[in-house]
Amino acid sequence: MIAGGRPAPGGYRGQAAGRTALLTYQMNVLLIRFMGRIAGATAAETRERLLRAAADVFAERGYDGARVADIARAAGVSSGAMYAHFASKAELLVGALRAHGQGQLADMLAADPDRSVTDMLLETGRGLSRRSGVRCYLIVEALAAARRDQDVAAAMREYVGEDASWLAGLMGVAQAAGEIDPVLSPDALAHFCILLAIGSALVSPDLHAVGDRDWAALLARVAGGLAPAADHPPADDPVPIR
Repeated sequence: MIAGGRPAPGGYRGQAAGRTALLTYQMNVLLIRFMGRIAGATAAETRERLLRAAADVFAERGYDGARVADIARAAGVSSGAMYAHFASKAELLVGALRAHGQGQLADMLAADPDRSVTDMLLETGRGLSRRSGVRCYLIVEALAAARRDQDVAAAMREYVGEDASWLAGLMGVAQAAGEIDPVLSPDALAHFCILLAIGSALVSPDLHAVGDRDWAALLARVAGGLAPAADHPPADDPVPIR
């Protein structure tokens, strides 16, 4: 700058170049979003197609073997369009996991808010012994990739944390309704549910199967053990382990 606040010689040219670069960037972003989108499809529909394609490709080739270009091709969009929706392959993996997440508990709660939480947990749990399919493959891939890739690990911590918080809140509702012993930690109960869900993905029926009636009977016994007891141990003392 020179006296009077005017740009120094060459300043006008520099400012013009900066505005041109910014305009070019903005136009490129718009072109990526527009050209990468399937004709007639909304952004939400394009995102959904990407998530479906990602689930199939990740399940078939694994996280390391899956390429962004292959996922975009399977979804019928450009790689640029994919990056307009997902910042990384790790984000796409966890996004696919969320999209294929079992919303069974949430659906049951929405359909019948007055239904017993314990009853909903039992119904969901009974299906774990027969669990298989794309979601199981996604969980296995995500857990394995999280050990090698910090981006996947961070996304998985957020994903599992969200599930744990939601489940802990549900456990609190059950405790307030007198279904579950209030001495028990809602966070520990949520953690137990997550361990069962993830374990069922790792040990699929083709590895080891158990009879439906036997599994249901075991779950009923566990649920009964969570019910409020006549005499609670002191809240500050851990439950004795024998």
